[in-house]
Amino acid sequence: MCGIVGIFDLKEKREINRELLSNMNESQFHRGPDEGGLYTEPGLGLGHRRLSIIDLSSGQQPMLSEDKNVVLSYNGEIYNFLELRKELEQLGYAFTTHCDTEVVLNGWRAWGEACVEKFRGMFAFAVWDKNNETLFLARDRLGIKPLFYAELENGQFIFSSELKALKEHPQLPKAFDPSAIEEYFGFGYIPEPKTIYKNVYKLEPGFKLRLKRGQSHYRPEQYWDVRFADADSLSEQQAMDELITRFEEAVKIRMMADVPLGAFLSGGVDSSGVVAMMANNSNEPVNTCSISFGDPAYNESKFAQQVADRYQTAHRVEQVDPDDFHLVNQLAGLYDEPYADSSALPTYRVCELAKKQVTVVLSGDGGDENLAGYRRYRWHTYEDRMRSIMPDSLRKPLFGFMGTVYPKADWAPKIFRAKSTLESISRDSLEGYFHSVSVNSNAIRAALFSDQLKSDLQGYQAVDVFRKHMGNAPTDNAQSLVQYLDIKTYLVGDILTKVDRASMAHALEVRVPLLDHELVEWMAGLPPALKLKNKEGKYIFKKGLEPHLPNDILYRPKMGFAVPLASWFRGPLKEQVNSALLGETMSDTGLFDRKFLSKMLSQHQSGLRDYSTPIWSLLMFNSFLQGNN
Repeated sequence: MCGIVGIFDLKEKREINRELLSNMNESQFHRGPDEGGLYTEPGLGLGHRRLSIIDLSSGQQPMLSEDKNVVLSYNGEIYNFLELRKELEQLGYAFTTHCDTEVVLNGWRAWGEACVEKFRGMFAFAVWDKNNETLFLARDRLGIKPLFYAELENGQFIFSSELKALKEHPQLPKAFDPSAIEEYFGFGYIPEPKTIYKNVYKLEPGFKLRLKRGQSHYRPEQYWDVRFADADSLSEQQAMDELITRFEEAVKIRMMADVPLGAFLSGGVDSSGVVAMMANNSNEPVNTCSISFGDPAYNESKFAQQVADRYQTAHRVEQVDPDDFHLVNQLAGLYDEPYADSSALPTYRVCELAKKQVTVVLSGDGGDENLAGYRRYRWHTYEDRMRSIMPDSLRKPLFGFMGTVYPKADWAPKIFRAKSTLESISRDSLEGYFHSVSVNSNAIRAALFSDQLKSDLQGYQAVDVFRKHMGNAPTDNAQSLVQYLDIKTYLVGDILTKVDRASMAHALEVRVPLLDHELVEWMAGLPPALKLKNKEGKYIFKKGLEPHLPNDILYRPKMGFAVPLASWFRGPLKEQVNSALLGETMSDTGLFDRKFLSKMLSQHQSGLRDYSTPIWSLLMFNSFLQGNN
């Protein structure tokens, strides 16, 4: 896995500052500590940091074509590159390496922009075509690999794998985008295509971008989207068998590497399934790793051990200190913009552990979004049924009133915490789903934001991100629609961002078989009832894995990485939180209502309310502000 950077003069062929390009490139050293390279010519500079995975002795980048007319800087893995190489050789293209980079390079020469439709894998790349004076950028279909870009006032277009590289450029605009702040405090991350900065963007998954010197207008174009078109009529048994066959093939093609390879093993369904498929296709014990927690309520290590024992893997486990909050101040440096998923802490630790054994790992990410594994999908379908049996004129005022008067009982057992559900049912389907996934409710954001920020927002709300995607949604099925929304937002903006930055911080490559685009397309076409059936998420996947995994792995409640934020903020981090949220850095922004901040901290620390999620999002925002100076 690698890091790419570039500077392109949109106006004329002015000299590129090679020292600046080098500084941008070296800011991503962690993404590729094995080698670094630069290419410059008048009006263009490309940089690359390499983590060697395949063909370790060659494949250096930026890579030039044999006629020197095409230059490539590429981050990713193309899993069908051997097939494509044969096809390109038949077309007359010669190869001097055995790596996928040269396949991408010659793929551009042969097929132009259509090359992205042939690539099966994860990628973000830039191709410079001298003859046409064209710079072409593309990002993989699901957004596994990141790509940031901005146009500067001096006419330069800059891009990189991480935002920190762009921030090395002295002319990068660093004015905050108010709508991005609203989205961050709504979602806990900033969804594509925005960043925290105005006029600085992420290229969205499944998009490409073509720039030509002398042309001032350009616009990203979508080349792929997941479609929930009905698959061929299959019986449940046929669907089950084909799913496992396709899944195993997606795992198998990701096991090719010239460096040590392994897997994350949490003890959940998806990672356990990946390990089972790897073991079925390996003559050597699979390297697996997991972390354990002291609190048995969140400790999945015993389930991971079951899978490790069954498949006789080379398993490594390390226990994470329940008070492992020492990374808090480092997170801002990893993510470069506000990011509030606290599971980034244990994810960082498991990547750190994996790197002790291997350079490449397979993960189970993507199963929940594609196969309806999250509990919130079940609750959303229930709530939508309730919405459908009551007219809006009755439902909205009735449930709105009930949600208002029902007490906020954070301290009570879950059965008595119905306030959020009542509030959700009072809204329309889209707003209700946003209410269920938002890290800070509309009411909290309204109380948290200053009058000036509210004025700058001009009525804009984070739920508008969902509205934009809903306008392009290929389905009107309630369950499939929210899966689509998660694929476009949560999967890429939270899950994949978390894993990419945490793994790349340790120069570790993560491959994601459940996000193989051919598998994703096929799974999307399955009937919703085969994904969520009788309250069981990932139903068809679990049934298909029954011959490979024990039932107490497949059918136990989902855990996930949990961090004891509430107790941290009342104990060891109490003073740090008070100092951060009520200090000068936050105050000077003019973004927040200081009285509400003080009230929120007081109520949380007294035990009256649980504001741990809002406090964490504010703490991460403060950490970003301090690193942004």
